[in-house]
Amino acid sequence: MPPAESVDTVLLDVDGTLVDSTYLHALAWQRAFARHELAPESWRVHRAIGMGGDRLVEELCGAEVERRLGDELRAEWEDEYAALLPQVRPLPRAADLVRHLAGLGLRVALASSGKKRFTDAAIDSLGLDADDFAAVTSSEDAEESKPQPDILGVALERAGGRRAVVVGDSVWDIESAGRLGADAVAVRTGGFSAAELNQAGAALVVDDVAALVDGEWRP
Repeated sequence: MPPAESVDTVLLDVDGTLVDSTYLHALAWQRAFARHELAPESWRVHRAIGMGGDRLVEELCGAEVERRLGDELRAEWEDEYAALLPQVRPLPRAADLVRHLAGLGLRVALASSGKKRFTDAAIDSLGLDADDFAAVTSSEDAEESKPQPDILGVALERAGGRRAVVVGDSVWDIESAGRLGADAVAVRTGGFSAAELNQAGAALVVDDVAALVDGEWRP
């Protein structure tokens, strides 16, 4: 058998991985649901963050609510999250990780299921710009959202890479990586436990991206 190709690309999730936004997303969804007197429990909302918004409404409130209110709820979530955007902060050493990986000669791409304007805002908060990445994707770039691997595949292709490792914070990121055939590194800054991330298939679990920089991690 020919030797396996070495990793040439790192696909980074954004929310909960590079910026501390997971709980703000959950709050925005709760406020959108409350407009319609829907009240899924907070813990369930949190645990759905990371899957695409096209799946989240049905996951939390069922198929009937998705049919009747799905698009309206997604628009209202967007409004609510936009109001919270000034509270989004980078996670420790997130920008350093991007620079560290690029310094190793790796392609670094953002593979986010979020809206483009929110991804752009996250990049700004990191003190970076789109030119610091080999590719930047958002929800508009894929038909199927996480845990399907579409957005990862698009990011890998646009980055010009052949084999990737994925860095994410949710079980949805890890499942998506597995479906792409890529290894996944998980950080706990999205609120999932190490046991859950390991069970989902993570090859490595660390507390946050700072640990990847400080440990001189190389894919």
